[in-house]
Amino acid sequence: MPNKTETDSVCKKITFSSDGFLLNGTLHLPPVPRPPVVIGSHGLFSDGDSPKQIALAEACNQCGIAFFRFDHRGCGQSEGVFNDVTSLQARCNDLTDAIKILRSGNDTENRTGLFGSSLGGAACLTVASVLDVDSLVTVAAPVRITSDIEAINAIENSANSNMPDTLFYKKNLQFDISDKLSMIRNILIFHGDADDVVPVSHAREIWEKAGDPKKLIIQRQGDHRISDEIHQKEFIKETVSWFRTTLLQQ
Repeated sequence: MPNKTETDSVCKKITFSSDGFLLNGTLHLPPVPRPPVVIGSHGLFSDGDSPKQIALAEACNQCGIAFFRFDHRGCGQSEGVFNDVTSLQARCNDLTDAIKILRSGNDTENRTGLFGSSLGGAACLTVASVLDVDSLVTVAAPVRITSDIEAINAIENSANSNMPDTLFYKKNLQFDISDKLSMIRNILIFHGDADDVVPVSHAREIWEKAGDPKKLIIQRQGDHRISDEIHQKEFIKETVSWFRTTLLQQ
């Protein structure tokens, strides 16, 4: 049963399948008929209950945009063992099936935006390069993980206490999506210049290779998780403005 929030938005639980795994998510619906929707893809060790996604869902609803946040396979309430099922391609498959399930229903219209944080940003970039999406926002998205040094850096800088070992990264998370960036349009790119997990050079590369319209926001002394409150407010304000322009004013 959908639950109403204080803003008269409705939260609807949705379960869907991707490669045989049952994935769980929550669709935040504003009180308007068939709104456009933003679909969120969380970071490597996160899940759909991340504070960024919840705050963004509420802010999007306030301007008439739906938001779908879900747990990727192996995360949160979704099926799968994390170390066995996690890869960039698996995250892309999850995201693609999330788009399909929403477009096949009657809750939202087909205009779709994507939001991705860290590995979720890489998944959004990859999916947006091959599927018809209308808008894209990334935060601290890596263009590539191609060396043992980068893998070790990612491990050492992770806040997760149950980190996989280096072999996991070498086997599951080596990728390079730089050849897909030229196919990206309508993108807002966030990155902190003090990010010690994904260097800010990745954001600049995305901006340089993506097509117009595009916008790059480098947050001064910003870290990987946007932990600064002022940066968080800027992120919400700029992201909602971007989605409003690209999803509601076309």
